[in-house]
Amino acid sequence: MKIILLEDVKSVGKKGELVELKEGYARNFIIPKKLGVEATDANMNTLKLQKRNEEKVAKEQLEAAQAMAAEIEKMTVKLELKAGEGGKIFGSVSSKEIAKAVTDQYGKEIDKKKLQLADTIKTVGMHEVTVKLHPKVSAKLKVQVESV
Repeated sequence: MKIILLEDVKSVGKKGELVELKEGYARNFIIPKKLGVEATDANMNTLKLQKRNEEKVAKEQLEAAQAMAAEIEKMTVKLELKAGEGGKIFGSVSSKEIAKAVTDQYGKEIDKKKLQLADTIKTVGMHEVTVKLHPKVSAKLKVQVESV
């Protein structure tokens, strides 16, 4: 019996796949638990429409991430912190502080979880921080740390 999976089912398949299952397993387990539906013409058309819609949404998200990456590449965020001798700052710069500074200075929201610090920023000067906007798109944000 052919079934279209509505959820990921371990050792059977992923959501949206068309799989061939034994009739008893499909009728007694998969269909009653709403893990899948029978592969009729109407259900096949619905699946095609959903896949097209998902592809469209994914493409729009990728384009939005690429546009945001272009904006981020142009940004230089300035942070003023207390520093001691030799340009070492007290503590370190966190991703939360960088995200807040971007919002304050440029009015753009960047999730602190998307900021990837290669190593902690503990010195005065120019640093680059990677911003992971999408699995295929990342940008470099320049962070200028200055002493007060």
